[in-house]
Amino acid sequence: MDAAERELTLKWIETWRRAGPELERIRDLELGALSEKRARQRSWDLLSMAKPGGTLPGRRDSSGLVEQQVWFRKLLS
Repeated sequence: MDAAERELTLKWIETWRRAGPELERIRDLELGALSEKRARQRSWDLLSMAKPGGTLPGRRDSSGLVEQQVWFRKLLS
């Protein structure tokens, strides 16, 4: 790496070092404002991209976590 490439790399690193905390703050605000329904939809959209045709069989309206906790409670009682 020559001096010019090194300088450019150091500038790039410094730019992202300064931008990182602000980008995290923005991400946290956006996630905090996201409704559960919209979060499920975005997750579904992301998962659908992994399958040809973009669809997943048996779409659910919940993750099953509540049902899982009910079973755990029954097992522990």
